[in-house]
Amino acid sequence: MGFKQGIKSILFSVLSVNACYLFAQGPEEAAREVEKALHLTPSVENGKKVYMICTVCHRPEGWASPDGMYPQIAGQQASVLIKQLADIRARNRDNPTMLPFTSPRLLGGAQEIADVAAYISQLPMSPNTTVGPGYELALGERLYKEECAECHGQQGEGDKKDHIPLIQGQNYNYLIRQFDWIRSGKRRNADTKMVKQIQRFSPREEFAVLDYVSRIKPPEQKVAKPGWLNPDFPNYARMPTPPMPAMPPMPAMPQMPSMPPQMVR
Repeated sequence: MGFKQGIKSILFSVLSVNACYLFAQGPEEAAREVEKALHLTPSVENGKKVYMICTVCHRPEGWASPDGMYPQIAGQQASVLIKQLADIRARNRDNPTMLPFTSPRLLGGAQEIADVAAYISQLPMSPNTTVGPGYELALGERLYKEECAECHGQQGEGDKKDHIPLIQGQNYNYLIRQFDWIRSGKRRNADTKMVKQIQRFSPREEFAVLDYVSRIKPPEQKVAKPGWLNPDFPNYARMPTPPMPAMPPMPAMPQMPSMPPQMVR
């Protein structure tokens, strides 16, 4: 079956997916599937085949879209990918776009989850990601080291054992959206400690720390060479990705009024 025909088949299956697959049992169901997938031996080769359904949105490279609608998933911890797929399938994380793609009818079972997670985790990461405006990086760095590094790591490398995501090389706009969703409770599978911790962040602190995070670069060996395209999908028809509009300039600070002459000594 040709690549285009395969994609059409996938889209048809998404639209016609049986509703019984869309209503799993919640956190307990997800936890069982995660535990099972983590203890299976993954097949990267089969993961490549499973990943075809993911290319509809994430493209063959698994890199973030400039607007942050889709995150960079290439190079992510396999355990994190397993947990997120299981949580979405079990309705423990709300993601209406991804929900039908995670159904057993399309994605498969725990073995296929382990396989596709292993495949995605070994993909090289994008050398070009969207970063913040760079206004208050010193504040962002301080906040990151004080508030975030304990769990996410000094270089945003995440934690495989505790399913804490790698955030280095992630898209700035995606980071903002997820931060806001975690704080508001919309992302229901977030770590409860983080939910509580970030409630006290002011908007200034939020943008500063996420700007800093967006600039943490992955190790060189994890980054794709310039011009790299995933050779596993040679027939994929890539539509041009529209560029992000330029960041607006930082607003000018108001001028302080001059001191009256009688107060100048």
